[in-house]
Amino acid sequence: MSIKLNNEIGDITIKKEVIATLAAVSAMECYGLVGMTYKSAKSGLAKILKGEHLSKGVEVSADEKGVVINLYVIVQFGTKLSVVAENIIEKVKYTIETQTGLNVVEVNLNIEGVKVQE
Repeated sequence: MSIKLNNEIGDITIKKEVIATLAAVSAMECYGLVGMTYKSAKSGLAKILKGEHLSKGVEVSADEKGVVINLYVIVQFGTKLSVVAENIIEKVKYTIETQTGLNVVEVNLNIEGVKVQE
């Protein structure tokens, strides 16, 4: 799937995978985030995604109002979840809006696990 933008010069098509990658990379820059994971790990064990697979921890949907982003993450034990979540949401929203020009309607953060850092 792709999202189309129109401007006075022409049309721009952005694949949802590109938006998912931008969201995942910008989220990983936030303090307190250990990694991305799959949507609702069925086994009860959340697996941390690495490298080019980070975007699998992101779902992107779009309509006429804008883009909705769902993130599935693992956070660091000992951090204040509300502060970490707020930072991730703001960073992802800012990054997507500034780099793509799309309107981000909402960013939903799903904390799938907590990891103790060594």
